[in-house]
Amino acid sequence: MRRSTYLIAVGSNRAGRHGGPRDEVAAALRLLGGVGSPIIASAPVGPSTRTFANAAVLIESDEAPAALLARLKAIERAFGRQRGQRWGARVIDLDIILWSLGGIETRLLTVPHRAFRERAFVLVPALDLVPGWRDPVSGLTLRQLHARLTRRRPAPRSRKRCWGP
Repeated sequence: MRRSTYLIAVGSNRAGRHGGPRDEVAAALRLLGGVGSPIIASAPVGPSTRTFANAAVLIESDEAPAALLARLKAIERAFGRQRGQRWGARVIDLDIILWSLGGIETRLLTVPHRAFRERAFVLVPALDLVPGWRDPVSGLTLRQLHARLTRRRPAPRSRKRCWGP
């Protein structure tokens, strides 16, 4: 496999051996190396009620996407992540968002990440690193995807109902 760049999303909303969620994200960023974004706070998705700490990191690797995924899952386990309720509290969450060599879809992995276009907690940190990176599916840059996600939309116009003849 030739050297390529990956954009990894990092998130936590539960304390672990490194401390609170921000500390867990900071520890993961240090471990992954590369260029990391500032850590932001974001509202939870799904049933969890705890605020998340989120960041993104760009890493260079010779690993194929499946090998990188295996390494990220091993890091999650080392941080104390346990599989449980979907979108529940977690010590650390590491997701491959984009890959400089394009896309891949297997039974275990889809890159680009299927939901990243609708997630400000992924796009905001990524914008600090690579605002011009194009999504290979839509052709839009991360800046454009974020603008689409956050643009103000006009309120729907009310329609008067006519009752009777």
